[in-house]
Amino acid sequence: MSNLLNISSSPHVRDKSSTRSIMWDVFLALIPAALFGVWNFGYQAAVLIAVCVATCVLTEYIWQKGMKLPLTVSDGSAALTGLLLALNLSSTFPVWMAILGSVFAIIIVKQLFGGLGQNFMNPALGARCFLMVSFAGKMTSFTYDGVTGATPLALIKSGDDSTELLDMFLGTIGGTIGETSTLALLLGAAYLLVRKVITWKIPVCYIATFAVFALLFGGHGFDMTYLAKEICGGGLILGAFFMATDYVTSPITSKGQIIFGILLGILTGVFRIFGASAEGVSYAIIISNLLVPLIEKVTIPVPFGKEGIKDGK
Repeated sequence: MSNLLNISSSPHVRDKSSTRSIMWDVFLALIPAALFGVWNFGYQAAVLIAVCVATCVLTEYIWQKGMKLPLTVSDGSAALTGLLLALNLSSTFPVWMAILGSVFAIIIVKQLFGGLGQNFMNPALGARCFLMVSFAGKMTSFTYDGVTGATPLALIKSGDDSTELLDMFLGTIGGTIGETSTLALLLGAAYLLVRKVITWKIPVCYIATFAVFALLFGGHGFDMTYLAKEICGGGLILGAFFMATDYVTSPITSKGQIIFGILLGILTGVFRIFGASAEGVSYAIIISNLLVPLIEKVTIPVPFGKEGIKDGK
């Protein structure tokens, strides 16, 4: 046996995962929520999902073809962006606005910054915020069983506590296509955790921090029913497991992920409890995305065998 040591360049730890497998795993994990949304809201939800996915894929293909860039539509990132955007919209949202949002997500948020891996915020959430600013009325109009009204989260904020917790957990309530069923979202989240596509750090720190914030400042004392409704209502579960964990726009360091989750929980609590809107997940994630470089800078570990910098030297 040779006594020589073979030296190779890093990385020394390898994984069979690829961008393609990760994106399609997340897409698959969202299928239960998407199917429930179609069952809950009808064919309009299915049309909106199909339109957003198709528009995102087609937009990325046309852009890359026109710019003579390598074609990457098969990696699933564009399809996932379309699905996430659709799940963040009301089933009655106009199709042409959804198409506009899909184009914005791919070209403005993703491609203009260099494509996948270079975007500084989640494309689907960037598009959702763009649509919220541009078409606030349509983005906050929700219809369930033919009746237009406020979401359970908005009702809770107004002091109306009539919505049953079980209905919120199962998803038989009004809201966006993909946010209503906590059960369906948790099934998808469990799949991602088992597949090790995501880790527990960001979603658990996010939800736990928000829970503490809501109990302290929500005005309901330590009412666990109120807390459970706040967690099940709105886009908290969807955001925590499927958007805050986006590899590109979240910290790569372990401590950074914990700080990121805590920041998300605080911001969501501030927006929901002290803000004018009953929601706040989208803005919390986008603001936190912008702070990721700073979080990574202060949490990057010191190389093994190297002392920390002292006295500026």
